[in-house]
Order: sequence, then structure tokens, then C-alpha cells
Amino acid sequence: MIKKIITLFKLGRKVAKSDVLDIISKFQAPPVAIKILFKILSFSFSQNKQIDINKDEGERLSSSLESMGTTFIKLGQFLATRPDIIGEELSKKLENLQDKLPPFSLLQAKEIIKNDLGNETFNSIINLSEPVAAASIAQVHKAQINDNGTLKDVAVKILRPDIKKIFNEEIDAIMLFAFLIESFVKKTKRLKLVEVVFLLKEITNLEMDLRFEAAAANEYAENTKNDVGFRVPKIYWNFTSESVMTLDWVDGVSIRETEELKRRNLNTEKIAEDIIQNFLRHAVRDGFFHADMHQGNIFIDKDGLIVPIDFGIMGRLDKMSKRFLAEILFGFIQRDYRKVAEVHLIAGLVPKGVPIDDLAQALRSIGEPIFGQAVKDISGGKLLKQLFDVTEKFDMQTQPQLLMLQKTMVVVEGVARKLNPNTNIWTTSKPVLENWLKETKDPVTTLNETLKTTSEVIKRLPEFPEIMDKANQALTYLASGQIPQNTNSYTALNTKKTEMIAFRNQSIIGLLALVIFGLLVF
Repeated sequence: MIKKIITLFKLGRKVAKSDVLDIISKFQAPPVAIKILFKILSFSFSQNKQIDINKDEGERLSSSLESMGTTFIKLGQFLATRPDIIGEELSKKLENLQDKLPPFSLLQAKEIIKNDLGNETFNSIINLSEPVAAASIAQVHKAQINDNGTLKDVAVKILRPDIKKIFNEEIDAIMLFAFLIESFVKKTKRLKLVEVVFLLKEITNLEMDLRFEAAAANEYAENTKNDVGFRVPKIYWNFTSESVMTLDWVDGVSIRETEELKRRNLNTEKIAEDIIQNFLRHAVRDGFFHADMHQGNIFIDKDGLIVPIDFGIMGRLDKMSKRFLAEILFGFIQRDYRKVAEVHLIAGLVPKGVPIDDLAQALRSIGEPIFGQAVKDISGGKLLKQLFDVTEKFDMQTQPQLLMLQKTMVVVEGVARKLNPNTNIWTTSKPVLENWLKETKDPVTTLNETLKTTSEVIKRLPEFPEIMDKANQALTYLASGQIPQNTNSYTALNTKKTEMIAFRNQSIIGLLALVIFGLLVF
């Protein structure tokens, strides 16, 4: 516990000497005790921190968190998905937080591969390059391998040295800080800060097992193998372990390079349409979608195929959520607000006593203004957000599994609009939703049957059943934003809380003993 306090002190100094607290205070005032604590921690004989006047608050906040390393980058990214804790405005400021750090050496990378895969496998990897990309948890190298007699270009992703140890020590210290805040600032109890930090720890630890990401990529590839114009890089399991992941090298152009795509005579309008349609198809057909579809993670290869990369963050929808999503979006496209209201009632998303006409009218208040907007302003993601806000007034149950999809949809639409500013979201979405609804008959009449089997199990890889169980659990955590009871994680959380309560009580008793001793002696 003493080690945690020392680590916490070091982290506190990092935060106090940055301008993180100053920026956060403009959006949400922290308790006075916290301000005083960080004022004390920031004391230094060196020159005060410089403020970059050329950056806005969001950029400054992101830069500060990036400079403080992996734990703070992950914490910032996670809090960006939790506006219920930090507020909508601050959440938006964190959405552009980049996941970049300086690379570690090629020599260290080789040592990690040798230790994880063994000398024989390491020696079969040819022309391992210097790092081509470096993030907070891992970095990527280009190399070649012999795949059944064929020399193949591959990307080798390697975890940072000692990253698990560093991250877990720092996140445990932050959890202790969260516990102390909850103990002494009663207003913060409702935010469940300890649970939030513990949840981040669970998710990030699974992200730091690259077999988890490889399994996600493998499932994604299996689901989409027959999708025209779309390809997921192949995973090479013989060259993959907990700290190393090897997959096909993508020889293509990032979709952020619009001019280069046009120079190669690639139809950017068609690419924009295909990106949206593939995203929706994967969500409503498979219930498994790429949840980090920013420009840097999508390439167009030499055959004109869309190739996504980086499968660390994936989203999952159960059967009920898939139907709900398809019916809702298609209902709005058809402007059939009563049908949308019926879906809410049949799925049990709003109480049975809610008047259907009143709900339909509320839904109309969302849909009709959208149809009056210019094509470039229409957004399916923003529609879903408005839907969640309005239906909350009718006591609609929270649908946390749809929140990640809604946020990703906004990103995907933004990506498509960069390629083609006039992308019509409704026209593009309609055929995907229409086809899926036809294939599954009439969802409204069969929805009750679906409710009996809402959970879907990840396709298992025989080599890694335990990893796949954990992967499914992590996706559930990420989607729901909470740790279910009767799980190992829930037990571990309670054990942590017990340890911290004991430490707090012992500290108070020790302090009182010290005070009494002082009074008796002096």
C-alpha cells in the first residue's frame, strides 16, 4: 500500500504541474479540497508551466494527457465515453485525444518477439523494420514471413516493454485516490469512481493481451468474408501471442488522403457510400462492428477494397438491439413514427402504460426537423442521440449497448462526408436496412421471440476458449459501462474495496495514535 501512495504522489505531481485541472475546472468545478491538494502538489522551485495560446482548451487538455503517458491517455479515452460522469462538453473535448507515444527501440522489439514466440519462430521473421507507428500500448513493425512456401508482407504489433506492470501500478494508485475522494467527498459517491477506474483497468488489461485483438479480427474476418469490396487482414496465429500479433500488411492508401485516392482514379463518392453501408451491415446483420472507424484506421488497397485496421475496440449488439436499431432507423427513413413507437413498446423499452400516440408524436418531433435539413446536415448518429434524450422522458430503459454504436456512427458519417460532403445518409442506409428486415421477415411480429435469446456468444477459437470468454466479457463491460454481479471481476472489485477500507481505517487509527502520543509527550 505504501508503494501505491508513492506512485499516487508521483502521478499527483504530474497532474498538478500540468494544466489539466485548470482546464477541467472551466467545465466542472472540482471540490475545494481537491483544488487545495493539487495546489500543494504543484509546488515547485522551477519555472511555472507555459500555456500554448495557439491551442484551444480541448487541444491543451489532450496534449497534457498525452504527455503524462499510457495510463492518462487510456483514462482520457475512457472518460470521453462517460459524459454521465464528466459532462457532455468535457466529454467532447476528450474525443480527439490521440493515442501516440515515442517508439521503443528495434532491439527491445526483437527481444520481446524472441521471449514470446521462441527463437525458431523469431528466426523465421525476415526484414523486421524500424517501428512504423507507435501508440500508448503497442507499436507496429513491417516484416516478412514464410507462409506455406509463400513470402508474405506482414505487420507485427508488439506490446511496450513492462507496459502491464506500469499501467497496473498507476491505475491501482488512481483507484486508491478515487476511493479516498468517495470517502471524504460524499457528493461523489453517486459517480461510482472506484468502479469506473476498476472497469478501465479490466478493459485495458484485456486490450494488452494481443490474442484478444487477434480473436476480434478473426471473428470480424469470418463475418465479412463474403462482403463485396471489403477485406479484413488475415491473422497469423503461429506468429501471435500475448505480446505479439502478426497480420497481413495493408498495402494501400489511407482514406484521409483524398487527393491521392482521386489520383488513382478511385471513386471517393462510392467509397463513402460503401463505408457507411458496411458499418450498418456489420451492426444489424452480425451484431459485431469496428468501433474505432476514424480516418487513420481505414485503407483502400491496390484492388480498391476497403481494409480496416486496429481491432482493439469492437462493438457488440445482441439480437434485440440489432432489431431495435434496424427498425428504428428504417422507421425514421419511412417517416412511420407509429411503427417506431410500437417497436419501443413491444421490446419493453418503455412502460406498457405509455400512450402510443404520445410517443409517436414525440418521435415525430425528432424526425420531421431532420427531413427539413440539407443532406450534408443529416446524421443517423445524431438522430439516435436525440432519440435517447427524448424517450428518456417516457422512462425508456437505458440502452448502453447502443451508445458505442451511436458514437461510432457519428465518426463513420464524418469520415464519409470528408470523402463526399454530399453523402446522403438516408439514401445510403435504406437498402442495407430494407434488405436485412426482409431477410428476417417482419421484425415487429417476431420481436417477442427474439427477446428470449438476447445474448449472443462469440464464435470460439478452439485454441483460446478462455481468452474468448474474457473478450466477450470485456465487450459487455465496455458496452454497459458497469461490472455485472456474480463475475470474477465483481469479486475482485470487492476485494480491492475491502483492502482500501482497511488501509483507510488503519491510517485514521495510526494518525489518532500519533496525535495522542504527541499530546502525552509534549
